[in-house]
Amino acid sequence: MTNISDNTVNGLYYRQWQAENSKAVVMLVHGLGEHCQRYEHLAAHLNSEGYSLSSMDLPCHGKSEGPRGHVDSFDVYQDAALELYKLTRENFPDQSVFLLGHSMGGLIATHLLLDHQDKFQGALLSGAAIQSPQEPPAWQVAVIKGIAKLFPKAKMIALDASAVSRDPKVVEDYMSDPLISHEKLSAQFLVSMTNTMEQCKDEADKISLPIKVMHGSADVMTAPEGSQLLYHGVSSSDKEITLYDGLYHEIFNEPEGESIFAEMVTWMDQRL
Repeated sequence: MTNISDNTVNGLYYRQWQAENSKAVVMLVHGLGEHCQRYEHLAAHLNSEGYSLSSMDLPCHGKSEGPRGHVDSFDVYQDAALELYKLTRENFPDQSVFLLGHSMGGLIATHLLLDHQDKFQGALLSGAAIQSPQEPPAWQVAVIKGIAKLFPKAKMIALDASAVSRDPKVVEDYMSDPLISHEKLSAQFLVSMTNTMEQCKDEADKISLPIKVMHGSADVMTAPEGSQLLYHGVSSSDKEITLYDGLYHEIFNEPEGESIFAEMVTWMDQRL
């Protein structure tokens, strides 16, 4: 039996799927452009195994307030994640919390761990946006930085979501989902995200908690090499990485998703 609750606080939408006889809670940070209700199937699996799921729509996403495709600073996301943690702790005061981040949410989660890993029992990252698949040339980076200084909200590029999954139904649902943003990303957003990627790579050795890194080997939206860099960079004595052969970006929405959920539960069970 699952108890689903949601509320909106200070313009941010939160949702929790509480398991009957919950033994621990997973705090989920979703990816760029999407929203937390896309993880209903993950919540159902976790609840059936005694794990509650706590999540939110990030600022400028889903049912939360804010301009689509733009933030002044990536710190907005860290602040939101800390608010989510606070809410999670209030609702599950005595339970261990595992941090789970997908795609840009994996970048936000990694950034959060640099200063707040003591809050979590362990971390799981799915297709984390640590490195772009096509690194732009230096001149292009300089141009975008220049535009960001003069016109921070200038729209630059749109996310191509045609390769989120090998399942055409998942792609179709993604494209028609009214809560998903297809807005172009602003110059300031791109600069801020890139700076956060570099910081996470440079300071990865600060991370020492148990960590499980997961990435589809055929992911063309975030680079598997970024996950490998992060895996080798963290100082955790308890760390593992799995590159799923042939899987696309959203490994939870691939045909093999259920088996990956089972892997995650096993991993967390062993660290409770």
